[in-house]
Parts: sequence; C-alpha cells; structure tokens
Amino acid sequence: MNEFFNAEQLTALAEQAWVWLLANVFVPATAIQLAVSVIVLAVAIIIAKKLRPRLEQIEPKPVFARGLRVLHDLLLPLIWLVLQWFTTLAAQTMTWPSYFLELVATLVTAWAVISLVSRLARDPLWSRVIAWTAWSIAALNILNLLEPTIAILDSAAVTFGSLRISLYTVVKSTLALAILLSVALYVAGLLESRIRTSRNLSPSVQVLFSKSLKIVLISLAVIIAIRSVGIDLTALAVLGGAVGLGIGFGLQKVISNLISGVILLIDKSIKPGDVIAVGDTYGWVSGLGGRYVSIVTRDGIEHLIPNELMITQTVENWTHSNSRTRLKIPIGVHYDSDIRLAIKLCIDAATETERVLSNPEPKCLLIGFGDSAVDLELRFWIQDAQHGVRNVRSEVLLKVWDKFHEHGIEIPYPQRDLHIRTGQADASGALPGAADV
Repeated sequence: MNEFFNAEQLTALAEQAWVWLLANVFVPATAIQLAVSVIVLAVAIIIAKKLRPRLEQIEPKPVFARGLRVLHDLLLPLIWLVLQWFTTLAAQTMTWPSYFLELVATLVTAWAVISLVSRLARDPLWSRVIAWTAWSIAALNILNLLEPTIAILDSAAVTFGSLRISLYTVVKSTLALAILLSVALYVAGLLESRIRTSRNLSPSVQVLFSKSLKIVLISLAVIIAIRSVGIDLTALAVLGGAVGLGIGFGLQKVISNLISGVILLIDKSIKPGDVIAVGDTYGWVSGLGGRYVSIVTRDGIEHLIPNELMITQTVENWTHSNSRTRLKIPIGVHYDSDIRLAIKLCIDAATETERVLSNPEPKCLLIGFGDSAVDLELRFWIQDAQHGVRNVRSEVLLKVWDKFHEHGIEIPYPQRDLHIRTGQADASGALPGAADV
C-alpha cells in the first residue's frame, strides 16, 4: 500500500499523463477543433437568443403547448447539435482531423437525448434507464470501446431455430422500445387532447377514438422496435400463437372486460357524464377504461365497475337518451286540512325551486287515503341529475314545510283509535272483550 503511494511512482505517472496530453490533446489539430467547437457553440447561443422571443410570442393550441415548451427548453442543445454534426461531417468530407469534433458532437447528442427524454417520458424509471444508456454509449464511443462492447454483447446469444437472440439484441430492442413508446405515448396524448376538444364527436366516440389510437400507436412502436433489431416477425408466429393460447385461458376475465368496454363505446349505452345506478352504486360516469367504468358517487368515492358487469347486469342510466329525470315525493296531509290548498302549495313549492323544470310543469296528485293521513304525491322534472337528486328533494320539501306552516296545513302524526268495552268479570277475573283491545 505504501509502495502504491510512493512519490516517485506518482511523479512518473503524472509525467506520462502530461506526455500523453502533449501528444494527443495539446496539438495544433486539437486546438483548431476546440476553437471550431467554441465558435459553433457561440453561433448556437446567438441563434437561440434570436429564436426564443419569437417562440414566446406564439400562442399555440392546447394540443401543441407542451411540444412548444419542450422545444423552447431544448432550443440551445438542438441548434448546437445540428451545427456540431454539420461541422463534423464537413471536416470528414475534407479529410481534416475531426476526432475532437466527434467527441463534442457525441456529448451534445447525449445531452440533447437525455433532456428530451426527461421532458417526454412520464415514467421516471424509463427516464433514468435512457439517461444512463445515453451516457454509457457516449463514454464508450469516446474511449473507442463501443464496437468491442457491441461484439462482446452480441457473442452472448441463444438460437431458437432460425431466430437468434443475443444480449446486444435485447439491449438494443429495449432501448428502441423505450424511445418509441415515449414518442408513441406523447403523440397519443396530443391526439387525445385534440379529439376531446372536438365538438362534432360524442363523448363515447371520443373515448373510442382515443383508446384505439393509443393501442395502434403502442402496437406500431412494439413492431418497429422488433423490426429495428432485425428480428423476423414470422419467426415469432408460433411463439405468439402459444402465448396467445395461454393468455386466452389465463386472462379470460381481462379479455372479456376489454371486449365489453369496446362494446360499451360502440353502442354508446354509457358515456362520460351519464348518471347511472348499478346494483347499490349510484353516481356519474367519470371515465371509461379498457377494463372498468369509473363511477363517482356524491360522497366522492370512486367505484371501478368491471365492463363485463355493465353488459351482463341491469344498469339504470338516468341520462342515456334524455337528460330529464322525473322525481316523486310522497307527502301526507291531515284529514282536517284543505286538500286542494295543500295540492296547490306543493305545486308552488316545486315551481319556485330553481332546478325544477317548468316544462313539463310540476304535478301533485291525491293517490289514496291512508290510516293517518291523506296521501299526496308531488311529481316534477329536473335536467341535471348529475348535480344530485336528494339535494333538490330537500329543497322542495323545505319549501313545502314553510308553505304548510304559513297556511295552517297540518302534517299528521301516526295515530290509533283505542276502544275499551266495560262489563262484569268472569270467573277467571278477566273482563269480557279485554282481548279485543
């Protein structure tokens, strides 16, 4: 250990490093390339300063707002990257030394890729993987170890018939898939925002188009990633068939929910914003997924109902073909009260409520004579059931209560008539008819 930190050895190593720097770095060719790279950077900074104010003046549509922000943030590295690679290609064409130019271009490329992925990738894990991969490739390229590393990774391979899969193929396909999926999800997000702002499409059709486009883009990304590494898709046909058979048996419910979701979108029986009741769950539809329908109740609880249940069970859709909903409120009135006045007051109470529709107008009917009260039923229509039903019932009943008290209409309590018959007791001491109380 003491020998390793020997002053003479450290001095010798420093002299060797200095000699290498003088022979490879501090030479006229490298100095010229360094000066050219600095000039290219200065030109890129000037161009970026000229373009940024113009980009800030653009008022893009919401669909392109995120893309414009990304372009604004990456303006300098992108301009520098284009100019640096153009300078490198020009030097190579003129057979001038270009090693240092390539080195700078490689580092700027890694910087631009990492900055772009960090802004586009939603998953931090993918972002970190791509960042480490980009820096690793840049470092290997700088040290002239990229090709030997590729050869070593490609030598570790397995063969399935005519299909050869190496470690290099796996790394390359994973990297390509990560980049393509990030781009596909970003494009899908742009198209989905554009579709949702379209007034010519119903909500269910918007969801159908958005989900279909996302599936198509992700499928294309996977296919392109596989083809980019030279894998023949026909070689995967048998393997894909076996996997598909296993999925068919093991994921029956998932596939059933997926197909049921497509059916719901096509027949438009349920769409975002509808007020529905499924079993004991009542609320409005906040979203349609590939596996479930999201229903939010008035308590703020989000229920995820499988799509299959929406197909096989009875579903009450209060806003399917007509947004108007009729509500019925039972009301009891004392027998000594003016029934016609009570009916009029009930109608007035409903008419004065803001959410109650005037057409069709509210109705109040006498539906029977109960044991303790005259039974009335107030019926009225609303058009915004998604804003709640019990709250409008409560508002109407409060107005009925106030009007009944104002006009002397009595709401009776439950009552019973008790008849007691008196007489002489029998031998057992019980009064005749005592059991008839």
